[in-house]
Amino acid sequence: MEKYQLYATMGAGFESVVAKELQSLGYDTRTENGRVFFKGSQRDIVKTNLWLRTADRVKILLKEFKAMDFETLYNNVYEIDWAELLPVDAKFPVQGRSVRSKLHSEPGIQSIVKKAIVNKMSDQYHRRGFLPESGNVYPLDVHLYKDTARISLDTSGESLFKRGYRIEHGGAPLKENFAAGLLKLTPYDGSHPLIDPMTGSGTLAIEAALIGKNIAPGSWRQFAFDNFDWFDPTLHKNALIEAKAQIKPLQQPIWASDIDQSILEIAKLNANNAGVLQDIYFKQIAIKDFTTEMTNGIIITNPPYGKRLKDKQSAEALFTQMGEALLKYDSFSQYYLVGDPDFEKFFGKSATKKRKLFNGNLRVDFYQYWSNRNDFK
Repeated sequence: MEKYQLYATMGAGFESVVAKELQSLGYDTRTENGRVFFKGSQRDIVKTNLWLRTADRVKILLKEFKAMDFETLYNNVYEIDWAELLPVDAKFPVQGRSVRSKLHSEPGIQSIVKKAIVNKMSDQYHRRGFLPESGNVYPLDVHLYKDTARISLDTSGESLFKRGYRIEHGGAPLKENFAAGLLKLTPYDGSHPLIDPMTGSGTLAIEAALIGKNIAPGSWRQFAFDNFDWFDPTLHKNALIEAKAQIKPLQQPIWASDIDQSILEIAKLNANNAGVLQDIYFKQIAIKDFTTEMTNGIIITNPPYGKRLKDKQSAEALFTQMGEALLKYDSFSQYYLVGDPDFEKFFGKSATKKRKLFNGNLRVDFYQYWSNRNDFK
């Protein structure tokens, strides 16, 4: 099968996590900011879209070249064999981005790329400069960085965080791939108990169950490649059958609690849609009243902060309650995603390690407190 130059995109700070995921799926990788490159066939395009938990999209790199002016950009795009990729009625939206490049007008870049493709396809299909664009979508993008242009075809369509199990959103839910990324920054693999004591709409607990049960995160959705006319439709069907056969029982319990019963009902609906409702113990309980008999596991949560708790004082009071309720469980490794730089002061302990991340546009820290056991960090 033909091999493509592929790359996965991801949120800032998750490059190494996605690279590890790709390596564990059997690929050699090369990493740069926001992208991890690998090679693969149509089968690999299906596999990575289906299985990558922490990436945003999987794209085919069609061409890379230096472009300091619009003529060079136009000529290089025109040279691509577009009729091989796009049927005559293809709908092909072009997204453009430019960073630190001479060609800096993004609308201008998009329009030149679009014009070059239309003219080439008109020549190839013997049409006079008119293409109906009434068929399936082939999402294209052009990215310029320091005058190097990359033209890519997006095989995912909607971002991979849109798993398809989450129908209702709680107050400020974590994106699914962001939640999976946080879990991948812990030692969690399903072989230890996991607790989320402020679960909100349940995303962390559900993503943990998917990891623990080895359920492919893309199991519920379609991808852009499903509508490419040159793509083998049997590959996706077969990959889903194979993925189903690899699901295993959860080894250790997952506990998810919250003070708000109405948001827990949403979390249960989401868990049910993801097929993991039976694997998660949901309970309504305030953090100050939290207790557990479990040991040697992971506590991970995204406590309300920023817009979710407008009042800074109530956030700080909550962090103090968290410290009083949770720090005594020192056989657990503990992980907290918080947007308040004073978190440690109110929680009552300095983190073993801190990692700077961006949840959307919000700068946050991932505070890591390792357990008193050397084997679990």
